[in-house]
Amino acid sequence: MKNANAENIYQLDGKVPLGKAVPVGLQHILAMFVANITPMIILAGVCGLDQVTSAKLIQNAMIIAGIGTLLQLCPVWKIGSGLPIVMGISFTFLNSAIFIGTTYSYGTIIGCVIVGGIIEGLLGLCAKYWMKIISPIVAATVVTAIGFSLLSVGANSFAGGQGAADFGAAHNWIVGTVTLVACLVFNLATKGYLKAISVLFGLIVGYILSICLGMVDFSVFQGTKIIAAPAFLPFKPEFNIGAILSFVVIYLVSATETIGDSTAVAETGLNRPITEKELSGSLAVDGFVSSIAGLFGCTPITSFSQNIGLVAMTKVVNRFTIGTGAVIMIIAGIFPAVGTLLTTVPQAVLGGCTIMMFGTIVVAGFQMLGKCGYSNRNITIAALSLSIGLGFTQCSEMFNIFPQIIQSVFAENCVAVVFVLAVILNLVLPKEESN
Repeated sequence: MKNANAENIYQLDGKVPLGKAVPVGLQHILAMFVANITPMIILAGVCGLDQVTSAKLIQNAMIIAGIGTLLQLCPVWKIGSGLPIVMGISFTFLNSAIFIGTTYSYGTIIGCVIVGGIIEGLLGLCAKYWMKIISPIVAATVVTAIGFSLLSVGANSFAGGQGAADFGAAHNWIVGTVTLVACLVFNLATKGYLKAISVLFGLIVGYILSICLGMVDFSVFQGTKIIAAPAFLPFKPEFNIGAILSFVVIYLVSATETIGDSTAVAETGLNRPITEKELSGSLAVDGFVSSIAGLFGCTPITSFSQNIGLVAMTKVVNRFTIGTGAVIMIIAGIFPAVGTLLTTVPQAVLGGCTIMMFGTIVVAGFQMLGKCGYSNRNITIAALSLSIGLGFTQCSEMFNIFPQIIQSVFAENCVAVVFVLAVILNLVLPKEESN
């Protein structure tokens, strides 16, 4: 590749040698791979789908995540931000999808995904008319909330994965700690390109140690096909107005997360505010590709905050480099053995890698708050939004008096609560007069 330079990984555009780009792209995929397919695994199990159908949905989830990421990196018309954002299947919709799937049918879920995605996509294209409510202090508060919300995710992974039979076992502590130390030592001991792949180095070290400790199950490869075409319309869409309306509300919550992630990646990766065009394109991908996900039997996609943390930590923002990761994801969907291999990485290894990444998002939020200034008005917005959003959702039983739709949207989603409160406070609190 002519004029290719490994240092271009720190530039949004520019050619990077393929041999240098792939490891960094793979690093991004490993950071989100398990989280991307887990919602489909859970939903398929609860809805009683057979093993063959479940495998097809997991395969489709990988392909859709790759397509969504490529659209974010390389916009088509007004769909896509051009920012280094990685997309994947969202956990935000899981509870509502389970309720709709068990109450009505899986086809009803698909109808909700398709219609809701179109609505969010159209709202994204019209972002310039309403994004004024997303002031810098609102964005900074939401990014901080995203960082805090991920800390427990990293901790649960470190201990072996929430609900795991060996949760908190000694071998998980050992693997998680060795992985974390390997990442830090490699990051501190290297410069330039090597520093950018410190997370991948930690993953490799942790994975090898896991194999030695007997934590990796290779029996999952039995019966795995070499190649498999994605399944289009595995379920016939069914349209229920009430279910669709409930899903649209959650799409708005997902949009707030995408706004926060997009803002964070521009601030931490590119050291500048996000533009109106970028935010609009980011939301359009969130919506329209979610509708495409529905056609392949999957729940909606959204931006992945753990990858925003990886950008903040490594400062790697090159679109071509991260695009190689998206291609790997698509390949993993077409060649099931590739995806199966990635699923064998133990949760403790992922936890060891993500602990610092998620903390980096918190710090990025603090930096954004600092740029907004610590006026009495800004402190009130940030303090009240974060204290209620983070505090109330840790006591989710508080929401039991509310209808199911309110519980499913807000009870365990601190980012949604923080966003709503920050927007309301920003609108109602009087502006401070300049001296």
